[in-house]
Amino acid sequence: MLSAKRNISKILTILLVLGFGYFFWLMLTISLEYIPLDPNVSFLMIKQTEVQHRPEYLSFFYTHVYTSIFVLLSGFFAIIRKDFGLKNLHRNMGKVYIFLILIFAAPSGIYMGFFANGGVFSKVSFVILGFLWWFSTYRAYQLARQKRFTEHKQWMWRSFALTLSAITLRMWKVIIVYLFHPNPMDVYQIIAWLGWIPNLLLIEYLITKKHI
Repeated sequence: MLSAKRNISKILTILLVLGFGYFFWLMLTISLEYIPLDPNVSFLMIKQTEVQHRPEYLSFFYTHVYTSIFVLLSGFFAIIRKDFGLKNLHRNMGKVYIFLILIFAAPSGIYMGFFANGGVFSKVSFVILGFLWWFSTYRAYQLARQKRFTEHKQWMWRSFALTLSAITLRMWKVIIVYLFHPNPMDVYQIIAWLGWIPNLLLIEYLITKKHI
C-alpha cells in the first residue's frame, strides 16, 4: 500500500511538472515577443496612449513582463518543495521568488493595473490583485523568518495562486471568447476577476481541508 502511494505521488509529480512546463513555455513565448524592445508589438499595440503620453509606462511594463517569467519558474520550484538533487534548490528558489515579487513584479503590476483595459471594473481588480500578491508574498517571507513554516507554506501557496493568474486569465479568455464571442472590453472585465479569484478560493479550500 505504501509503495502504491509513493508511485502515485511520483506520477502526479511528473504530470505536474509536465503540465507546468507546457504553460510555462506558452508564457515564455509571450515574453519573447517583447525582445528586442519594441513598443509596437502585441499587447503594446493597444496601449499606445500610455506608451506615447506616459514615459514611465514602458519601464514598468518591461519590468513586469521580464521578471514575471522568472517569478513563475522560481515559484514553481519553491512551491513543490523538491530539490531534484540540487542542494537548497527549494530555499534558493523561494528567495528569488520573494525578492522578484516584492521589489519588481508586484509593484510594476500594481502600476499597470491603474491603466488596465476594460475601464474601472478591470482596473480595480488588477490593482487589488497586485496588492494581494505583494502582501501574501511578504507575509510568507515574514513567517519564514519567524520559522513558522506551516503558515509560511500556506501563504506561499496563496501567493503562487495569484502568480498563476497570469496563466489562468489567459485560459479563461480563450474559453470565454470561444464559447460566447463577447465584446473585447467585456472580456477584459470578466477575466480581470476570473483570472485570480477562483485560484484563491481553491487554495483557501485546500488549506481549510488541511490538504496544504
